[in-house]
Formats: sequence, C-alpha cells, structure tokens
Amino acid sequence: MTIKTVGVIGAGQMGSGIAQVFAAAGFDVVMQDIKTEFCEKGLKGITSSLEKMVAKGKLTEDEKKNTIGRIKITTKIEDLKNCDFAVEAATENISLKLEIFKKLDDLLSPNAVLATNTSSISITKIAAATKRSAKVIGMHFMNPVPLMKGVEVIKGLATDSESENIVADLIQKLGKTMVRSNDSAGFVANRVLMPMINEAVYALNEGVASREDIDNCMTACCNFPMGPLALADLIGLDTVLAILNVLYTELGDPKYRPCPVLKRYVDAGWLGRKSGRGFYQY
Repeated sequence: MTIKTVGVIGAGQMGSGIAQVFAAAGFDVVMQDIKTEFCEKGLKGITSSLEKMVAKGKLTEDEKKNTIGRIKITTKIEDLKNCDFAVEAATENISLKLEIFKKLDDLLSPNAVLATNTSSISITKIAAATKRSAKVIGMHFMNPVPLMKGVEVIKGLATDSESENIVADLIQKLGKTMVRSNDSAGFVANRVLMPMINEAVYALNEGVASREDIDNCMTACCNFPMGPLALADLIGLDTVLAILNVLYTELGDPKYRPCPVLKRYVDAGWLGRKSGRGFYQY
C-alpha cells in the first residue's frame, strides 16, 4: 500500500510533533483539532521547532518551508477522508478515542490503517469500536517527537501482520526505531516510567528530598537526561495521572496508585509546562 497523505488527529504537543516528522519525511499531512486556535498553535509550534533546527544547521531554510507547506490544518475531521493512513493523538481519554475511531472508520478507505498514539489504553478495546479491527494498531511516539528516536508499536488482538509491516516501513522512513510491545496496560515505556515518576512525587510529598535534589539525583547519579519531576511537567501532569489511573485500574496493583499530591496539582490546573506551573514554574 502506497501512503502519500497522513491524517493526524490532535494538534497538541504530541499531534503537532507527529505531523512535523511525517511532513519532514515527505508526506502530505492533514492535522485536525476541534478549534482553530488549537490548530494554529500547533502549526506555530512546528514552525518554531523547524526554525531551531535551521539555526543549528540541521535543516535548510528551503527544507523548513517545504515541510510547513506539506501541512494542512483543519477543524473538520471529514477533511481526513482522503488520507491513506491516520494517527490519533488526542487526550488520553478512552471515550474520546472510541468516538474518534468510529468517525475515522466511516471516513477513510477500508484498507487504510488507523493508528493510535495512546500511551496506556488497550489497542484491542479501541479497535473493537471499528469495523476494521485488523487495521487498528498502536503507534506510540515519545515526547518530544522530532527528537526522540523510539516508537512503540502495539498490535491488538486482531491486528494483522500487513498493518504492522506498514507501520514498520513508516517508522523506518521517519528515521526512527521501532520497539514492539504486547497489548498490556502502559505497554513498555509507561509500565516502567510511570511508577518511577509516581515514586518521585511520593518522595517529594514525604520530604525525602527537595524537587531539585530528587531530579539532580537521577540525572547526576543515574545518568538520566532529565529528572522525573521535570519530565512529568514536560509530559503534562494530567497525562501522567491519566496513565497511572489506567495502570491502576487495568492491573489492579497498588504500586500504580497515583500519589494524592499529583491529583491535587491536576485539580488546581497545575499541569506542568503547558500551564506554566507544575512541580516547577515556567
């Protein structure tokens, strides 16, 4: 199957990053979100990211312009009907994702593969909302998408090998590395990462160390590129909480129980970098 046009649902941090890497790899991209300002903010973020690459000599001015020129923004999901492939990158909310996949299933060609960027929700459950379970797959990009090499690929119970091969080929064309995971809550990355972030929040809440010392310990002593609290702010505390809730509900293990402090921060609207305040202020 020849893929020329890729639909991306969601123009936030992840969606815009996914749109950017596909456009940079030569694909035409239709990026959709529910409000014009969301789409424009996403496109502005892509432009800023590309400009930084130009400044660092990693990209030419013409390559930047060509990449931006391949991206169309829209608030109408119907504008994705001619896409050969689609990636959903909406909020980590199962009801919303099921609604989106039902619409995509009706809109796109029956042969088109529908991928989800979910970081924790069952691919099998999402696929069951469509009439093409064999063509639904998990394609979990890491944040920030243009910089992070790994992409988790998760087959649902009914996902066929052809869909996996299509995604594997796309990942290679994007210059990224494919990591396979079974369809288990949190997959690999968040099954390992989220308990660490959660434990860092518990350590902060219990006064084990300051936020700076917790993060510095993991960067200076464990060679992490970023501390867990700073990383949580980058991911978004609402997203971290949503993933932990899925892990806790699906696996039933108390080690995944979200720290109450994390819940309070989300209730207060302290979501991290995107809101200007999380464990740190921005």
